[in-house]
Amino acid sequence: MTHIDIVTDERDALGECPLWDERSQSVLWIDSHRQLVRRYKLSTGAGEAWSLPSAIGSMALCDSGRLMVALANEFVYLDLATGTLEPISSVTHVASRIRLNDGRTDRRGRYLVGSVVMGRVDKLGALYQLEAGPQIRQLDAGFSCVNAICFSPSGDWFYYTDSHSRKIMRRAYDTATGACGDPEIFVDTNPLGSGADGATVDSEGCLWTALVEVGKVARFAPDGRLERLIDMPVRYVTCPCFGGPDLDILFVTSISNSGNALKDSHPDAGALFAVHGTGVRGLPEVRFADRPTPT
Repeated sequence: MTHIDIVTDERDALGECPLWDERSQSVLWIDSHRQLVRRYKLSTGAGEAWSLPSAIGSMALCDSGRLMVALANEFVYLDLATGTLEPISSVTHVASRIRLNDGRTDRRGRYLVGSVVMGRVDKLGALYQLEAGPQIRQLDAGFSCVNAICFSPSGDWFYYTDSHSRKIMRRAYDTATGACGDPEIFVDTNPLGSGADGATVDSEGCLWTALVEVGKVARFAPDGRLERLIDMPVRYVTCPCFGGPDLDILFVTSISNSGNALKDSHPDAGALFAVHGTGVRGLPEVRFADRPTPT
């Protein structure tokens, strides 16, 4: 049987993108609206935060030990030891009030990230692929809110959603080249009353996603079948990841005030939750293949 704990006393405005760092045995996540990267070490209870210069869409652990962070329209490295930022590259959005949003590394260490159109559902967003070097290519366009980016354990399927569509899509993916196939519907979440937000894949190849509008986390089998639903303590949950020493804790971020349409007065809104007892293990987070830092 599952039970749910609150990890820290902190409450985020717009919690997103939890990642488990096996090197430091800590969980990292962002408060996008407050422009913060947070870290909490499970064994000691020590917490830290770094303030960044714009809203944060998502981030990735790096081979070098840094973080690669997708800000509103640029990618930067964040050195957690010093707090310094190093620019990587940027994108030019086609209109105002668009920013980078959800992202995840593929099994080769490239970063795929989509954009979100703020305050409207115009399909002006895009999907990008970033490699160290840096090289950026636009894989697709015509989205209003890209979310749920993750990859099958072998890397041969790439999952994502345009949240307003309430459909999780998948594409065949060539890990060697980064090429994508044509999109096909993996799951229609409309019967569950919500679009998908962030997502992750477990060691059995099942996809877990936050159903942000109804306060639930769903697990879908590789064939798209709904395997289970977990009721969360608050209404707006945003993104899951597996972590802990045995990768068997499901961490889930949440919203207290997104700065837009989503606001929850529940005292635990914005908390980082830890779901225990799922009986499932996750996969180690793939690190962005950046260049080594000087020694």
